[in-house]
Amino acid sequence: MDKRSLEKLELNKILSAVSEYCSLDSGKALILGCQPSKDLKEVRQRLNFTKECDKLLYNYGINKVENFGNVDNELVRANKGSVLTCAELLDIAALLRSSRNIYISITKIDDEELVLMRSLVKDIYFDENLERDIVDKIISVDALSDYASDKLFSIRTRIKNLNSRIREKLSEYSSGKDSEFLQDGVVTMRNDRYVIPVKAEHKNHVKGFVHDRSKTGATFFIEPEYILELNNELIALYIDEREEVEAILKSLSKRVGDMCEQLTINTQKLAYIDSLFACAEYGYVHKCSMPKVNDRGYINIIKGRHPLIVREKVVPVSLELGSSYNYLLLSGANTGGKTVTLKMTGLFCLMAACGLFICAAEGSSVAVFDGIFCNIGDSQSIEESLSTFSSHITNIIDICNRAAKNCLILIDELGGGTNPDEGQALAKAVVKHLIDCGSKGIVTTHFTSLKEFAYTVGGIENASMEFDSDTLKPLYRIKIGLPGASCALAIARRLGMSSDILEQADLYLSDGARSFENVVRRAEESRIEAESKLAEISQIEREWKVKLDKVNAQINELNREKEKINRSARTESRRIIADRTEKAEKMLAEIEQLFKKEELTEADLIAARTLKNKLEQSAFDEDGDKKKVVDYCEATQSNIKVGITVFIKPMESKGTVTAFNEKKSEAEVVCGSLKMHLKLSDLLIVGNESSAPKKIKVVKQMPKSLPVLEINILGLTVPEAIIEVDNFIDKAVMDNLEEIKVIHGVGTGKLRTAIAEHLKRHRRVESFRLGKYGEGETGVTFIKLR
Repeated sequence: MDKRSLEKLELNKILSAVSEYCSLDSGKALILGCQPSKDLKEVRQRLNFTKECDKLLYNYGINKVENFGNVDNELVRANKGSVLTCAELLDIAALLRSSRNIYISITKIDDEELVLMRSLVKDIYFDENLERDIVDKIISVDALSDYASDKLFSIRTRIKNLNSRIREKLSEYSSGKDSEFLQDGVVTMRNDRYVIPVKAEHKNHVKGFVHDRSKTGATFFIEPEYILELNNELIALYIDEREEVEAILKSLSKRVGDMCEQLTINTQKLAYIDSLFACAEYGYVHKCSMPKVNDRGYINIIKGRHPLIVREKVVPVSLELGSSYNYLLLSGANTGGKTVTLKMTGLFCLMAACGLFICAAEGSSVAVFDGIFCNIGDSQSIEESLSTFSSHITNIIDICNRAAKNCLILIDELGGGTNPDEGQALAKAVVKHLIDCGSKGIVTTHFTSLKEFAYTVGGIENASMEFDSDTLKPLYRIKIGLPGASCALAIARRLGMSSDILEQADLYLSDGARSFENVVRRAEESRIEAESKLAEISQIEREWKVKLDKVNAQINELNREKEKINRSARTESRRIIADRTEKAEKMLAEIEQLFKKEELTEADLIAARTLKNKLEQSAFDEDGDKKKVVDYCEATQSNIKVGITVFIKPMESKGTVTAFNEKKSEAEVVCGSLKMHLKLSDLLIVGNESSAPKKIKVVKQMPKSLPVLEINILGLTVPEAIIEVDNFIDKAVMDNLEEIKVIHGVGTGKLRTAIAEHLKRHRRVESFRLGKYGEGETGVTFIKLR
């Protein structure tokens, strides 16, 4: 990648911001030294690493890499047999603890999507025993615990006891008859030996060894003879202690040296993991999303925000490049956001190539380029005696020489800084050359002829930064397909320039420039107005859609309530019918029992009449109104008449007599659209529906009209069986039955399968099942009706 372009696009500032989220200095160094990759596979892997780390941090809540010092030098020394200090060993323990925590945190998560991170940590080495030994034995950066070893505990216990004995001896001296020789009663130490402060004039009165003298010469520090041996013993114990401490540190250092290679690999892996977590945290904090990447040069940024602009102030920008056109010619008013858009596009491609998410909406795409070249801003060089234009052209020459198919070119104000006519001509030639190279890019301009040029050349598309002509403020939105007016005079007027100067400037404008700017401005105003109307219509459409959804929801709710009420009514009807049928059958049985007697007594007749009255009363509803009971009688030649209503026994339906043949005892009956010739024996004459039946035998026929709960279709062909089942279902629905049974037998299973396929499509069937054990199993099918 071109280093100058990387600086212009400010990738270094982004990497510096990302590095602030690292826990380790080594992790920061990896981020700051990161270079954008040119390999699509590697870029996708980097982004997937960041995605997995984002999931680990914010879905599973694991901790980042625990901080530890730079231990590379300590590991090398330990490997060579050097003894590490307490502080250095504590740093090693921190490395071991960090390694253990990262390994356990990631490997314990059962998520198949964490492929890369699992692979990264699977070889991380840790030794919990060594980590615990270091922490338990070393209590500070310069001290070991008394319990680091049994020997050390014994030595320190003896030192403690000996110190107490020496102090007791010296305190006896200071409180005895020789106390007058002492400067004060304080026991002190010189050269690791206990001494007492003796006045200079009495130094010959105290037998012992002089170790020191005060600066004034008034006090001598003397070690009395009687504690000489005790001091010698104490010194010996201190030597033993130091040797034991050295032995413990040496043992721990050797264990560290034995795993030097694994721990060195750990430091590298943990630094890399730390940098990955920093990338994920940066993306989370800045509301970034993972972009799609490709090597086709296709860029589609949706609501992109430049990450170096405060999120509350930046206006999201969307643009597309590399599909039907390879170049965008971006024009429009000054301060409209052209340069920021230019830099944002290049920066997003670089961020993705470094494994960073971009500040754009989900679904955004960026490309992986072999090179990204840009010419942005004033590059005047005093040291090289280059003017702004000269430096500008030097960069353009370099870009033209290096431009290739898989390159991204970003040029701000191409051809500016010189004579407008020559600048426009040069700009056209440069753009044509870049298009012919097959590169992709964005060029910003204010040149009118270059905007016109974009309409005549393939591979480039005009685009404009929208500008509010009423408020004279930029809207920071890109419109593809239309050039933008520069609005220089309008902006100057908004900023306070004199109207006289602006009027004079307007007179100096060429007719062509003035005409083109006016056309562009009017087109822009018309487009903005049309989009405003479209947005208003879309809002109305959305509101009506919401209202329509509410109405449909209410209709569905009403239908559910209706079905619930109907279902409840059917259930209640079945309960009432079953209850009254049971009572009627019981009374009929009692009447039949009475009439089985050879001789009927008066009491029997009274009982029969009583039962008959109860049967009649059972035909009343709950409100006391009499139910309609149809009175049927056998049809004979004497009572059959044209026009009367008859009940057709074979069809179980009613019809009307239209003619009667006495010779054949046949009647012509119309039932719906059917006209039939029936025997009188197949007909019942329907009497007055409001009158109760006169004969007990008619009441005895009531059980015959009870709902049928099952049908037997054994022996029928499939077409015949389906017709019978359909008729049976219709009859069951009319009788308000909830569940019926079809007996089809086991056999070859053909009939059962055909019935099942037919029931799947039947609009009256809610569900069906085969019989269970004791119900007929696969020989019967139970049907639940709607």
